[in-house]
Amino acid sequence: MPADVVMDRGATFAAPAEVLWPWLVQLGKQRSGWYLRRRIERVLPRKRRALRHVEPRWQGLAVGDVVPDWGGAHETFEVLALDPGRSIVYGSQRGRTRLTWSITLTEQGPGLTRVFFRLRLAPIKRRWLAESVGEFFDALTIAGMAAGLRERLAQT
Repeated sequence: MPADVVMDRGATFAAPAEVLWPWLVQLGKQRSGWYLRRRIERVLPRKRRALRHVEPRWQGLAVGDVVPDWGGAHETFEVLALDPGRSIVYGSQRGRTRLTWSITLTEQGPGLTRVFFRLRLAPIKRRWLAESVGEFFDALTIAGMAAGLRERLAQT
C-alpha cells in the first residue's frame, strides 16, 4: 500500500526474540491489552489494564484473525501477514483511511532484541495533522508500551 504518512518507532529489549514474541502476539483489546507500567495502569479501571503474564489462549494468532482495537467501539485490526517469531502485519480501515501496522523483531546479540514498529496511513486528508499530533501520540503510545513490556519482562 502506498502511504501518505509513515511512522517508524523502535525499542530494544534485554530479552531474546523467543521471549518477546509471546507478549507481542497477544496484544490487543479483549486480549492482553496494551502494556503500560504498573503505576500508570493503577489509575485505569481494572478491565482496561493489560495482562501481566503470557496467556496461552492468545498465542495462536493466524493470518485472517481479527483483533479488536481501542480506536473506537468497532475498530479492529486484521492479521495480514505473520512470520512466527519474527513479524506481524496488521491492517485496518478507519473511515476512508487504510492503515497497516507492523511489528518486526531483530536479534541484536545474545539476549538483546530490537523491535521495530511501523504505522502506514493513506489516504490522509490533513497530512500535517497526522505528522504532528499523530506522530506525538504514536511516539507516546509506543514508549508507554515498551516501558510496560520491559517491566513485565523483568518480573518473569
